[in-house]
Amino acid sequence: MTDTLSPAERFAAARTRAGHPQVEAFRAGLNFGLDPFQIAACTSIEDGNSVLVAAPTGAGKTIVAEFAVFLSMATPSAKVFYTAPMKALSNQKFQEFVAQYGADEVGLLTGDTNVNPHARIVVMTTEVLRNMLYADSDLLTNLAFVIMDEVHYLADRFRGAVWEEVIIHLPQSVRMVSLSATVSNAEEFGDWLQAVRGETDVIVSEERPVPLEQHVLVKSKMLDLFDSSGKAATHRVNPELVQLTRGGGGGASSRFSNNRRRNDRGGRYHERMQPELGRMDRSEIVRMLDGKHLLPAIFFIFSRVGCDQAVRQVLRAGVRLTDEQERDEIRAIVDDRCRTLLDEDLAVLGYWEWLDGLERGVAAHHAGMLPAFKEVVEELFQKKLVKAVFATETLALGINMPARTVVLDKLEKFNGEARVPITPGEYTQLTGRAGRRGIDALGHSVIQWQQGLDPQAVASLASRRTYPLNSSFKPTYNMAVNLINQFGRTRTRQVLESSFAQFQADRAVVDLARTVRQQDESLAGFAEAMTCHLGDFTEYSGIRRRLSDLERENERSDQTKRGERELRQRELQSLRKRMKAHPCHQCPEREQHARWAERYWKLKRQNDALGKQIASRTGAIARIFDRVTDVLLGFDYLVADPSGQLTLSESGLILRRIYAERDLLVAESLRRGLWNHLDAAGLAAMACALVFEPRRDEGLIDARYLPKGTFRPALDETQELWSRLDDLERDNHLPGSNPLAVGLSLAMWRWARGDSLVNVLEEAEMAAGDFVRWAKQTIDLLDQLSVVADGHVGRTARVAMDSIRRGIVAYSSVG
Repeated sequence: MTDTLSPAERFAAARTRAGHPQVEAFRAGLNFGLDPFQIAACTSIEDGNSVLVAAPTGAGKTIVAEFAVFLSMATPSAKVFYTAPMKALSNQKFQEFVAQYGADEVGLLTGDTNVNPHARIVVMTTEVLRNMLYADSDLLTNLAFVIMDEVHYLADRFRGAVWEEVIIHLPQSVRMVSLSATVSNAEEFGDWLQAVRGETDVIVSEERPVPLEQHVLVKSKMLDLFDSSGKAATHRVNPELVQLTRGGGGGASSRFSNNRRRNDRGGRYHERMQPELGRMDRSEIVRMLDGKHLLPAIFFIFSRVGCDQAVRQVLRAGVRLTDEQERDEIRAIVDDRCRTLLDEDLAVLGYWEWLDGLERGVAAHHAGMLPAFKEVVEELFQKKLVKAVFATETLALGINMPARTVVLDKLEKFNGEARVPITPGEYTQLTGRAGRRGIDALGHSVIQWQQGLDPQAVASLASRRTYPLNSSFKPTYNMAVNLINQFGRTRTRQVLESSFAQFQADRAVVDLARTVRQQDESLAGFAEAMTCHLGDFTEYSGIRRRLSDLERENERSDQTKRGERELRQRELQSLRKRMKAHPCHQCPEREQHARWAERYWKLKRQNDALGKQIASRTGAIARIFDRVTDVLLGFDYLVADPSGQLTLSESGLILRRIYAERDLLVAESLRRGLWNHLDAAGLAAMACALVFEPRRDEGLIDARYLPKGTFRPALDETQELWSRLDDLERDNHLPGSNPLAVGLSLAMWRWARGDSLVNVLEEAEMAAGDFVRWAKQTIDLLDQLSVVADGHVGRTARVAMDSIRRGIVAYSSVG
């Protein structure tokens, strides 16, 4: 290898070795070489910097994180926190670090899991670290590094603000290793990190570690998406693909052909060609990929039901991808991982069908599955025992499950309201799973053709590799009381002004302000061109403009009230008199001046609109904070002294420790004693109503299907309180919140009272995995109540937690 390097390259490599002994020691322990971007990031960390690493999925970003851990462990007493957006990813990293450094050195904190928190390496969800920072936890002592995996989650509209809170509030002595998917504005994000965290190097790599070949499956023919005749670098669409799909109504003019528009003229032709472009059965695709040695494969289907149906379809066709030895190994792993499941729960969980699929090398993977089942699928796929997985897009986010091939069933998905095309960023994330580093020379993506797809649009989607990272940061009640308690109101406003959201808004303001300055120069030129020696032509043109507007309004408003018409007529008569009496009305060049005046007023209107945009963006985050503060003052969570300084009341101190989505509603319900008469099952049902986010109409339910006893009056009072809070928020120009969703409350109440899994899932009309996820979120809120609530409610919350944490909820190690 060294012989292939030039003298200059050998000299540079020698300097790196000499100047970065820790990087060299780390490299020596690896059984593979490091890529240039990995070396650049690791050497920057050893130089004492923070880093932002933006690279494609599967490129090996976590190597940089592992070097930061290596560096921490080489320094006596130094600690490192590894944060991840999902519990599944946290659990996976925890297992990896335990295998490398031993159980004594590694901890795990995910809200509902607390393992060895005083360890030197602690893996946690980002929310746990945010809560630690606000509580000034002693676990932060000796913290050297924080690794933020999947930091592009900062754009997530529900949870993204947490990432910014952590980045802003981490002690300056802590260095950050931020790992991101390839985003188009990595430098902008890096500039912000530099501003709030100090010296930060931005390392961007757009090279996939395993090259990707992209194909389109038209009927039974797998064609390259791009031309392979030497022009592929220009992303020229394969002419054979264009030719083959043109006859089937694909159309090269739009992404989806408008079949309705063409029905009258070409409908019969379209119907005749449709069978020619029929889609292959999934079992046929699996067999075809197996025959081409393109397994293991992940089939992305944007529907849980579709994933389960695909598995059943493949199994019905008799597909078997495993040999006897592999089946024995699969059974042994499943028996070991699922041995604690109760026999009576197996049928309702679909255990036997699931096991049959696994033994044949086929499985589904989606959020509706029991977390334990998903973990087994992930493990078997990594061991190359499961060869075909039908998954929703959640599989593309974070966890380590690369495949040789990724198959996209469709290029659109349901976003909760409508079917929308997937974005270039989503396409990149999904196909990032294709190609196993160190195993595959090439990764493959296969798009299954369907009527109406445009090859050019597909090529455009596939050739764009980046997407922008935009902040979703907004102040919350809990954030406000924590920051005011820590910094006071004035300093808090300054802290919030340092958010990425405001950083991006300010950058936009710079561009807008530049446009306003340019247009101001043009306005001055127009004003000079319309100057009249007889008088003020700006004033005169303003009268003419108002007169024209009123005349148009008069024409459109025949049906208006008589009084309004009379007022308008009087104003019109007055304006006509003023116009005729104005000196400029007699100017012989009046109409020439008027043409310049028209340009002036049109541009001035545009400039005024830009000025409003600038005003709305400047200090936008601080203004939202002020509105949040006003609500908190109105409810006495904050108290103002005579000098205007704000401090927290007793209720404010409770709100500090409530991190739920409905933080103020929870705190106010506790303060008013609305839940004082609930038993454990009733409090579990109430907590569930506060955290549950239904799909479409799941949250709407007849009152007859609610828990009996004290729950109903407590719910009525809580909903009434929510309504008042919502009105107050909207009065303060805050977005408000959705009503409580009680669709799962009866099922959670019955589960807390010890009812069977089969009855509870039937009552919930919900998949086991979904029930476990909501049960864990309910436990998380109850855990907070057990800490902050006094007396009866606190004790009841602890009992409720124990009553829910049983069976499949207790068994599931990740949520």
